[in-house]
Amino acid sequence: MSACWPGPLTIVCRAQPSLHWDLGDTDGTVAVRMPLHRVALALLDRTGPMAVTSANRTGQPPATTVDEAVEQAGEAVGVYLDGGPSTSSVASTIVDVTGAVPRVLRAGPIGLDRLRALVGDVEGPA
Repeated sequence: MSACWPGPLTIVCRAQPSLHWDLGDTDGTVAVRMPLHRVALALLDRTGPMAVTSANRTGQPPATTVDEAVEQAGEAVGVYLDGGPSTSSVASTIVDVTGAVPRVLRAGPIGLDRLRALVGDVEGPA
């Protein structure tokens, strides 16, 4: 994490019993990310960790504007943070670390070779 955060890396891990947030049906996991965006980082600096949805529905391209995010998530999201258009339309790399070997669930800007250089054995995208 320290080598890739803040940045386009999402890590899926086991939710700890001490996590009392209602995240919906997660099968006992939680995805965590530290974005590389000045407005998001300023907000997190003031609030601490937040439970938020990604800016796109599974299988859809990432929303690059708040209007695109509203179009995809609609009223399922109570608050939208508009930090201006995103400079990237590439979704984050998602790595599941709940098993014995980390597994890439979605390829993104941080490639398999880079992940392997950082942590050793990593399974490719499912």
